[in-house]
Amino acid sequence: MASRRAGEKLIVAGRVCVNGRAVTALGGRVDPAHDRVTVDGVLARAKRKLYVALNKPAGYVCSRKDEAQRRAIGDLLPREWDNLYSVGRLDYDSEGLIFLTNDGEFSLRLTHPRYGVRKKYLASVAGRVEQETLNQIVRGVVHGGERLKAEKARLLSANNSNSLVELEMAEGKNREVRRLFESQGMAVNRLVRTQVGKIKLGELPSGKWRTLTAAEIKSLISQSL
Repeated sequence: MASRRAGEKLIVAGRVCVNGRAVTALGGRVDPAHDRVTVDGVLARAKRKLYVALNKPAGYVCSRKDEAQRRAIGDLLPREWDNLYSVGRLDYDSEGLIFLTNDGEFSLRLTHPRYGVRKKYLASVAGRVEQETLNQIVRGVVHGGERLKAEKARLLSANNSNSLVELEMAEGKNREVRRLFESQGMAVNRLVRTQVGKIKLGELPSGKWRTLTAAEIKSLISQSL
């Protein structure tokens, strides 16, 4: 019936009632299965929660629509799922696994650093990456006034023109993987997120989506407890 911020304004204005009583304090809890919530006298119904895994292609922004008319991941989903939002972000040029949901608590548990849900990436880096570079990335660097680090970094292959590195990250700071390599004077040519928690990208084709199973949802939540 409203976005979260608009909903807060409705509550403060006294337009929301729970079981017939107006509620004006933010942060109150209700049980959708037992409590009756109305807005201006109209019954509010809980929407079915959806959890979707998408293989984001490069050249898409992580939003439903884009004011600059760039392609958005919302374009890859059914129109009726216009209430889904991405769980975290992948930058415009990056690819791979990203979740979309209408469950705010699920999204928080997967994105807030205090829950420590790990994410894996494959980075194709221009030039030969030396082991000392990976050691430095794991120790941590300061870039743009922020401390950045990988939890793990493993060299999969390397030659003088290109290296393939697998990284495991605990936080989701803006362009963190790319900035880690930039701090070492190196450029990431391609970046693919391959895993979030225990959920792997697997064989999901680029631009395609699938719904998460109940077991997968449970595993992601349990990892964040």
